[in-house]
Parts: sequence; C-alpha cells; structure tokens
Amino acid sequence: MSAFHDLTLAALDGAALPLEQFANRLLLVVNVASECGLTPQYAGLQALHEQYKELGFSVLAVPCNQFGKQEPGTAQQIQTFCTERFGITFPMTEKLQVNGSGNHPLYRLLAGEGAEFPGDITWNFEKFLVDGEGRVLARFSPRTEPNDPLLIQTVETALAVSTAS
Repeated sequence: MSAFHDLTLAALDGAALPLEQFANRLLLVVNVASECGLTPQYAGLQALHEQYKELGFSVLAVPCNQFGKQEPGTAQQIQTFCTERFGITFPMTEKLQVNGSGNHPLYRLLAGEGAEFPGDITWNFEKFLVDGEGRVLARFSPRTEPNDPLLIQTVETALAVSTAS
C-alpha cells in the first residue's frame, strides 16, 4: 500500500474514511466550498462520478474554509446543501486545512515538498487525480471545470491503463 492509501480521514458524517478503500481505483480529490463562485462545479463533479464510477473512478470532496471563509457551515449543513442542491453521492471528508502549517497530511502528500505537483492550493475546487497505486497523475486548477476536455481525457486514459492491467 502507498502512503496515500495508509491515511484514514473522517467522513462528513464523522465515520472513518480509510483511503485504502480507493486502492486500485482512480480518485479525483477536490477541495470544495459551498459559498464559492465555483460551487456550481459540484454538478459536474457528480456527473463525472456517475459517468465513470463503474469503471473504477470516484470523486473525493474535501470541504475547506481557508479561502474567503466560503465553507462556514457545520458538517450537517454541508451534507444537506450538497445532497439537496446537487444530489452528491460521492464521499466527502470533514473540513480540512489544505495550506499552511496546519495542513492535513493528505495535502502534504498531494502538494507538499517532494510531491509530484508541489505548491500551495490556490483556491476552492483545485483537483488532484490519484491513481490506484496512490500516485498523483495530474493537478488541475480550480477554474478547470469537471467536463473540461483535458480533465476527461486524463481520466479516461488513466482508467484505460488501470483496466488494461
């Protein structure tokens, strides 16, 4: 197992969310916020999740309140908002810090020193594509929509590689 899959996070409902459940699956990790101009991306993330989940793909949403305090709600408020407004079915973690000295180990692996795509998270809805071995394959800017052709192509290529092996 990889260092990525060794992590266990807390889900939005407080239950343990071991990342080992995503071993051998392609995962798009996205820091999210409910009161951001990019929040409508939730709809595209859900569509992407639905389209590819049977092929071994999932979205993992990570609420974060570090950018403009755009995720001020409680876990229950976030869950209700995402379910009622966007019909979200993919897993969501508790709120995490993605930058700074208190950033979560998940983000140290994704973007910290020595990472494949290092550097601070720039805003809500930054995306990391992680393969089933825990390797970060790509990093996409917050403004990259879930239906962006390059993002789709990268997902499809990674899925083709993982299903061919």
